[in-house]
Amino acid sequence: MGIMGLALAWEARIPAQQERRVEPFQKKGAAADAAAEVMQTEDAALAAACRAGDLRAYERLYSLHGARMKNLARNILGSSTDAEDAVQETFLKVQRSIASFRGQSSFVTWTFRILVNTCYDARRSRLRKKEVAADDETPREDRSPRPEPRAAVAHPALRLALERALAQLTRHQRDVFLLYEVEGFHHAEISSLLEISETASKNTLFQAKKNLRQMLEAPRGGDAAGAR
Repeated sequence: MGIMGLALAWEARIPAQQERRVEPFQKKGAAADAAAEVMQTEDAALAAACRAGDLRAYERLYSLHGARMKNLARNILGSSTDAEDAVQETFLKVQRSIASFRGQSSFVTWTFRILVNTCYDARRSRLRKKEVAADDETPREDRSPRPEPRAAVAHPALRLALERALAQLTRHQRDVFLLYEVEGFHHAEISSLLEISETASKNTLFQAKKNLRQMLEAPRGGDAAGAR
């Protein structure tokens, strides 16, 4: 999977062994409760308006979350064009299935879950097409898995190393890492988005970071050994 255009604000933190992530927009006490209540109220109002067929509500949903949705879709699919298509398809699915929304999660989280599933469908479809094309073009005796495309070599060395390391993670580890570190979702939200437990989300993130550190630190150790 290509990870072109990935915003790697966390890139300098990866090698740290005991770094603790500071949650974005974290507040304490009454202020946090008040902010959460406002968000819940707005979320419920947005869901009700969309359910009523108010097109302005969908425009509001897009204006609030469209850019973040595109960024997430681009990170999953590796293509801005595919990301645009996935977001458009997501809004169509939201309109068609809004009656099934039961409020078991926030409306925005429910929308992002549809987006993630749409991206997964697109990714599986693209993979099947590549496999069919490879079967048609490659002699049977020469068929072997083809490596996924790497990020552009014009990126800085560290960014390129990180993108290559991310591409070597399992799909599940990569998706949890992107949702948490790049997109800023909390584990409770990732749990709903990927339909896994919060514990599984935390464990997967831990393993993803551990694997990334091992991959990024290995070249330095190898160079040091070779220099002796």
